[in-house]
Amino acid sequence: MKRFLHYALAVLTALSVFSCGKDDPVTEPVNDAPKDMTLSLSSLNVPVEGGSYSLTVTAPSRPTVSNPSSQWVTVTDGTYSNYKITYGITVSANAAYEERTATLTVNSGSLSKTVSLRQAAAEKPVDPDPDPDPESEEGISKTLVTKDATDQAKALYAYLYSIYGQKTLSSVMADVNWNHRIADQVNQMTGEYPAMNCYDFIHIYVPANNWINYNDLKPVTEWAEAGGIVSLMWHFNVPVNASTTPGADGSGVTCTPTQTSFRARNVFTSSTWENKWFYQEMDKVAAVLLALQEKGIAAIWRPFHEGAGNATLKSGASWGTAWFWWGYDGAEIYKKLWVTMFDYFASKGIKNLIWVWTTQNYNGDAAQYNQDKDWYPGKDYVDIVARDLYGQDAAANVREFTEIQKAYPGKMVTLGECGKNGNIPYASVGEAWNAGAKWSWFMPWYGESLPDTAWWKSAMGHSAVVSRSEVKIQ
Repeated sequence: MKRFLHYALAVLTALSVFSCGKDDPVTEPVNDAPKDMTLSLSSLNVPVEGGSYSLTVTAPSRPTVSNPSSQWVTVTDGTYSNYKITYGITVSANAAYEERTATLTVNSGSLSKTVSLRQAAAEKPVDPDPDPDPESEEGISKTLVTKDATDQAKALYAYLYSIYGQKTLSSVMADVNWNHRIADQVNQMTGEYPAMNCYDFIHIYVPANNWINYNDLKPVTEWAEAGGIVSLMWHFNVPVNASTTPGADGSGVTCTPTQTSFRARNVFTSSTWENKWFYQEMDKVAAVLLALQEKGIAAIWRPFHEGAGNATLKSGASWGTAWFWWGYDGAEIYKKLWVTMFDYFASKGIKNLIWVWTTQNYNGDAAQYNQDKDWYPGKDYVDIVARDLYGQDAAANVREFTEIQKAYPGKMVTLGECGKNGNIPYASVGEAWNAGAKWSWFMPWYGESLPDTAWWKSAMGHSAVVSRSEVKIQ
């Protein structure tokens, strides 16, 4: 239910006695200048749209105000008159929905006082038909790249948008394919389910689905019915060569010419075996996506992940190549694959997806790898930009998050994959978040990369982390 939101900016008064000199060359305090510094902010009812307000400071010398720690309150220099200076305060509309605290530090002479501005917690109303204006105040796109997206997809995206920068969704990768066993394990460890479960179409190539039946939607529908967010990805397997058929033993491959002669550049020539395989496999996945759409389930969709692989290696060494077939023929072919899938799914009537592209300069190592912006499919084909990081500390998370935000200012940024790198643990979610890595969600991988119980308890206990029971999509 939509609610009108309003929060109170508290009135705080700080008193302290001190002496001062001639700090203002224009208006010099007279002998009977006030001995105390008073900070004053009237209580206000702030509308949903945010707004501009003012903070008045009375001091014996001209004070200054800084606002170093807030993204939702902007402070500008004010007008000085006698012993008062009035500062402008602008409250971001998108930030007016979660409980947060901004700190305004007022300095006058040797005195420093702080004012805490606390925002009341409230639910953000979800607009089933978002504003057609593609950019918000923060520059993040407010609409999906899919035209005429389903109401469920719009609502899911609106929810992600509403909590971005304030909360992070907990997520797990399914144990290789079509289940939620890892999510169940997290619940056993912590007493909470992660908010999101990611399923992989990795084995859909197996003939007649005699290993895994992807047409059995129960593993997905029961997760969605329990309030969980559905995420989907695809390790797109191909045959070793034109004369082989992947078998039920899982002998398909995704990698470069060391494993397969499949060439992405041949996908666009109708007479090739690559073209035939590409479209027949897309048809299998499309059928499942449409079945989920008919059941009212929207999904976060992350295909063709880590496309650049090692191709952006600065040294130019021979091992600086993509590691998946969809990236091996270079950036232009990669982008063409992405757009082809996007358009083909649209032609099938698939409108329930939120498209996530994974930027890749191997594990975020900017010292050895260039950014892969040449591989970006474009703002009209991507809703969210992800990074995959393993065994990285909080400082590395902040560096990567900041770098991606700067490179793709119109998109939300998320942690597509994370986990241990051998014996090197991945950062504590709380430490990374508190340091400034405000990922939309985090998703540990399964198997040896899966973090341990202590890591999960710490993550699920952090105030910014959303569990399944806390998801609120309207």
